[in-house]
Amino acid sequence: MEQPLVSIISINFNQIQVTTELLESLRNISFRNFEIIIVDNCSTKNSTHLITNKYPEVNYIFCEKNLGFSGGNNVGIRASKGEYLFFVNNDTKVEDGCIETLLQLFLSNSDLGIVSPRICYDPNQTNNKQIIQYAGSTHLHPLTARNEIIGNGQIDNRQYNKAEETAYVHGAAMMIKREIIDEVGVMPEEYFLYYEELDWCEQIRNAGYKVYVEPNALVFHKDSFTVGENSTLKTYYHTRNRILFVRRNRSLNQIMIFYLFLICFTIPKNTLVFLKNREWGHVSAFYKGIWWNLVGNKS
Repeated sequence: MEQPLVSIISINFNQIQVTTELLESLRNISFRNFEIIIVDNCSTKNSTHLITNKYPEVNYIFCEKNLGFSGGNNVGIRASKGEYLFFVNNDTKVEDGCIETLLQLFLSNSDLGIVSPRICYDPNQTNNKQIIQYAGSTHLHPLTARNEIIGNGQIDNRQYNKAEETAYVHGAAMMIKREIIDEVGVMPEEYFLYYEELDWCEQIRNAGYKVYVEPNALVFHKDSFTVGENSTLKTYYHTRNRILFVRRNRSLNQIMIFYLFLICFTIPKNTLVFLKNREWGHVSAFYKGIWWNLVGNKS
């Protein structure tokens, strides 16, 4: 298969050891026509010298402020030259053949807009069992603005083995053609962290392209390695951006119904759960996420 130039873009934030593990894994794949762009989101330590010396093939860009997931990736987009762009988290390992399989799907589907591979948890986190994290997703529920990740938590017996349309890609690994970005624009930076790839998928779908999952391509992911599974930061941005997503992508009637459910059910339930568990920081983060949408605070 012809190998078009692929730009592999990843974000580093205070996890340089994890990032170097990704870079080592990329040296072992058979696909060779790619460039690597690492965007450092203003880590405490500037590792430019370390990376450029040990990995001269890498374009390492150190940002003077933390631009978030979408903002950092957009820096990578502007610096990239590839016909295709492959966004991967720095805490991932790209399996050999993954890039070729994703490219082949683009070549056989002219209306393909964006695609994610099958994503499995790092075996070191699952007692060496291969457990699925992502094999596609459902659309967000109109009331809760939550969705389900297909296959999540299942032992991977290759029960998902067919490329097909899905609601949303997974931000840990997703490939898009440059001409699609030229048409729909870069990742929406209003989100900073979480939900930006979902919004991007909505824009891509609205432009007439399809969103796919290709389970025959594989990436391993160390889930929540940077943010933490029970982080108040995660609570804040999930709350904030769930509401923001609805505001940006739903009709007025849908927004009003969502707000009614939020006020009558979501807020009381989450408040009681956090208070019962004595998670005071999560209570504060939850209400700050709601308040952000009410006052238009862009911090």
